[in-house]
Amino acid sequence: MSHRRAVALMVLVTLLWSIAGVVSRHLDTAGSFEVTFWRSLFNALALSVLLTAMRGPGLWRGLARSPWPVWFSAVCWSVMFTAFMLAITLTTVANVLVTMAIGPLITALFTRVFLHHRLPARTWLAIALAGVGIGWMFGQEARSGLSLAGTIVALAVPLAAALNFTTLQYVSHRRTDAQHGVGQDMLPAVLIGAALSAVFTFPMAYPFQSSAHDLALLALLGAVQLAIPCLLVVRLSRVLPAPEIALLGLLEVVFGVTWAWLGAGEQPAASTLTGGTLVLGALIANEALAMRGRGASGQPQAAPRS
Repeated sequence: MSHRRAVALMVLVTLLWSIAGVVSRHLDTAGSFEVTFWRSLFNALALSVLLTAMRGPGLWRGLARSPWPVWFSAVCWSVMFTAFMLAITLTTVANVLVTMAIGPLITALFTRVFLHHRLPARTWLAIALAGVGIGWMFGQEARSGLSLAGTIVALAVPLAAALNFTTLQYVSHRRTDAQHGVGQDMLPAVLIGAALSAVFTFPMAYPFQSSAHDLALLALLGAVQLAIPCLLVVRLSRVLPAPEIALLGLLEVVFGVTWAWLGAGEQPAASTLTGGTLVLGALIANEALAMRGRGASGQPQAAPRS
């Protein structure tokens, strides 16, 4: 897969991820833990169908024997799935997405510390500019009465995402079967993570109060907003460096705030729009410089390693 196609698919991933906030605002009676439970359960069911079709019956026999990176990634996915929807029910969509947007900086630091990756100066600059935009939005939102509980819960998402993307990057650059040269399959981690999230939230979600309308929307979130894009991002981790995945993931902030504004009436403050413009500008500049560099060299650039 070319780098340009991988970037385009990652933009699609963020677009699908970004619909969670606006869809959740149209739920009728489902509570916070129930929302998380049903979304994770529908996600697990959709992944079961998709992965069985892709991997065959052998998928299920191999789950229990999966090595530590699969299970570690699964726990990260579980935290991401659970904390995001809980945070959405505690504060505004913009607050959650702005808090999550510190992910690229954490991911860049983790890959530098754990994988010894050297990042191009342009990527560090883009992260810095995006950080300024995020900081500006966060500071202005805090002055207007930011939900502390929602922010604390939301912080778990970028932390788990950074650990997850770093793990995926680690797996993509090593071979677990030296004899046959077969790379570790990390797709089952998404399924295990969804199942763990559903199991964890079930006791707090019961008794259920969701209407048929709510279940239909949560099924949409589980299958379209989670299952498909999460499988895509695991595949894209073989092509894109973890910091670049996290940086492109900032588009979810822009898309998500826009959807919540247009579809749920959550109009963002002027500071959010200003910060979002900085984030988007940093992303565009980073990708433009990367494309120019690859065009000048005439070949794709591999993820740098020390």
